[in-house]
Amino acid sequence: MDLATILGIIVGLALMIVSIMMEGDISLFVSLPSLMIVLGGTMASIMVNFSMKEVLSVLPLLRVAFSRQDNDNTQIIETLVEFAEVSRREGLLALEERAQATNEPFLQKGIQLIVDGTDAELVRNILEIELYFLEERHRIGQRIFEQMGQLSPAYGMIGTLIGLIAMLGALDKPEQVGMGMAVALITTLYGAVFSNLIFLPIAGKLRLKSNEEVLMKQVMIEGILSIQAGDNPRIVEEKLKSFLSPVEREAAGRDRSRSQSAPEGVTVNA
Repeated sequence: MDLATILGIIVGLALMIVSIMMEGDISLFVSLPSLMIVLGGTMASIMVNFSMKEVLSVLPLLRVAFSRQDNDNTQIIETLVEFAEVSRREGLLALEERAQATNEPFLQKGIQLIVDGTDAELVRNILEIELYFLEERHRIGQRIFEQMGQLSPAYGMIGTLIGLIAMLGALDKPEQVGMGMAVALITTLYGAVFSNLIFLPIAGKLRLKSNEEVLMKQVMIEGILSIQAGDNPRIVEEKLKSFLSPVEREAAGRDRSRSQSAPEGVTVNA
């Protein structure tokens, strides 16, 4: 699980609940009709704006946002450098079985293309097209949550207007005016909270995870093409490290040094 996402939502809700309890009765902030207006109206607009298939992808997207992705670019670079070494010793055909042993379909596809003797420019085009449509699929999920973040405050205002109209209809009962105003404003509160604590942050988290996955696949593309070109494994490593931040490069260098200095048969734990 992605601990940062879960903690962020829990801490945000907890601080608001504690603040409310310090100031008054928390039951005043509970309104099922307000919740129905904000969430029901938001989902209804999403259904109008997107296809049913895209709407049904909301739950899987939530799983992605709350799960931890193991996009280890350092490990991918080590694998590609190893493939480059094997390719220089044994030829490209020796990579086919090794690639199938990985759990990266994108890498498997790229290696299979170069093993089959596909032209380098065509290999790049095929992989970049696949990467482009991966980004497009990810953008749909981001847009869904971004629009939910934009729509929920609007439905909060709609709920407030509904409550104000009902309150104005009961002006002949002054004792109900204050309570009616409080209930009317709850819907705006719900809309703001859902937008700024849940929907927009989830859209941002999905964008971050998409960028990480795209970067990892760009590393794979450059590594695959370098292997096909017969580049020296050291050159392949240096080229791929340019995708990493300085901190990641330093960590990768330490890991590789420990691996090279470890006695044969000894496994080095990072």
